[in-house]
Amino acid sequence: MIQGAELLVAALHNEGVERIYGLPGEENLDVVEALRRSPIELVLTRHEQAAAFMAATYGRLTGKAGVCLTTLGPGALNLATGAAYALLGAMPMVMITGQKGVLSSRQARFQVVDVVGAMKPLTKLARQIVSPATIPTLVREAFRVAEEERPGPVHLELPEDIAGAECDAPPLIPPHPVELPIASADALDRAARLIQQAARPLVMLGAAASRPRSTADLAKFVIRTRIPYFTTQMGKGTVPGGTDLYLGTAALSERDYVHEAIERADLIVTIGHDTVEKPPFIMGPNGPQVVHVGYQPATVEQVYFPQAEVVGDLGPSLRLLADRLEGRLPNAGALLPMRERILARLAERATEPRFTPQRLVHDVRQVMPPDGIVALDNGMYKIWFARNYRTRVANTLLLDNALATMGAGLPSAIAAAQLHPGRRVLAVCGDGGFLMNSQELETAVRLRLNLVVLVIDDGAYGMIRWKQAVDGFADFGMTFGNPDFVRYAEAYGARGTRVGAVDELAPTLERAFRDGGVQLVAVPIDYSENTRVLIEELRERLPREWGR
Repeated sequence: MIQGAELLVAALHNEGVERIYGLPGEENLDVVEALRRSPIELVLTRHEQAAAFMAATYGRLTGKAGVCLTTLGPGALNLATGAAYALLGAMPMVMITGQKGVLSSRQARFQVVDVVGAMKPLTKLARQIVSPATIPTLVREAFRVAEEERPGPVHLELPEDIAGAECDAPPLIPPHPVELPIASADALDRAARLIQQAARPLVMLGAAASRPRSTADLAKFVIRTRIPYFTTQMGKGTVPGGTDLYLGTAALSERDYVHEAIERADLIVTIGHDTVEKPPFIMGPNGPQVVHVGYQPATVEQVYFPQAEVVGDLGPSLRLLADRLEGRLPNAGALLPMRERILARLAERATEPRFTPQRLVHDVRQVMPPDGIVALDNGMYKIWFARNYRTRVANTLLLDNALATMGAGLPSAIAAAQLHPGRRVLAVCGDGGFLMNSQELETAVRLRLNLVVLVIDDGAYGMIRWKQAVDGFADFGMTFGNPDFVRYAEAYGARGTRVGAVDELAPTLERAFRDGGVQLVAVPIDYSENTRVLIEELRERLPREWGR
């Protein structure tokens, strides 16, 4: 005989689960006890939302479902933002929550809400476990659904009486590899003809191009075809060997420097584009043709309606498409002469002696090695990192351009630092987003991580304040006071430093990485560049230059 909780933990171990993020509650104490006797690490977090962000980031970086655990009611509902984060961001994750007993109601409706019902719109699958004998099947199905294309979150609810019930031990179901189909020959031939006929082809790399299984073949496709490329925010770093073909990242939907090339292209090959991202360009009736290459068919939207599709496993499909194109594209590099001018504009004022976003991005890039991981929270600085931060390795700039939630930066960095203890990991957070989950500093210290947290201190919700000004509204309701971030970090057992002069930023970050442990570095920001560059300069300069 085996207890339901023990069977659940055995099934998780059978799936290769190494760690679970979360908070215990009285309804899942049987599961916690089973974890104590298992090889699986329980990473205790200080908030359930942070546990979900960590599990989702684990899934993003490994391709295997991350796991988080909470109790019923309020604990379970605190996973909602993390579930949406994983759903829109296509990150495989399994959420396990507790519940009051379903075979009796000794506590009536105390703390009982319909968590399964609440999770259904936020997950790929949400199920309550009503018999311990079904656990192996449900766990196998949960991981299969979470990890298959398109990846995302799955929810399992385990009531406490089912967790404590015993049954004859059913056999565990071994995971098996699932080979994805390859695009059809007809689709490949049609796409190849369109690309060969293009006078000014361009490649775009989207969020799904960053899947761990995809990046090697994707890089070979770009290098073999020699077509210049740009990326979406979540597609950065996916072509490590093709940086001489890189034209930039679409941090805005239109009118940015990279859109000079997009507007000139007569055909764009979008690889792994997911329309949950803020549009990297907006299709119109007179715009370029688009060939969609993806794991799944395109989602047709007002701003995205491709003329051809290549649907299948990205790696093998791209190899077959490159076989049809290599050496047969006389116009492959037609847009490449624009590269130097576009990138030069992005590099302007990067070393000015002011705390500008450009200088901040430049200095961070100086101290981060090619495989170093920067985990961004959500704020105005995200646009600047997307535009100006050059990446050469996939998933080394972790940003959320789908749900775009605040509060995810620090938890994501913690998960990355656990997974890659030998690499530099930096969390970049605005003061608003940082304080939404800053309690996880204690988690990072307790785990003895090497992690640097850069807090951008402007005393305001900077992105919304900027948008408020752009729309002509009065400056109202966006500013707040901050704690002394140095002392705040020290209260958690971390080391805190405040940067006083702009030329101190890079040396301070370098010293923080060299000294190790959890380090917080607070830095002021001069956001006057937001209006100058992202509004006035683009509005005044680009339309005239496009017409040349």
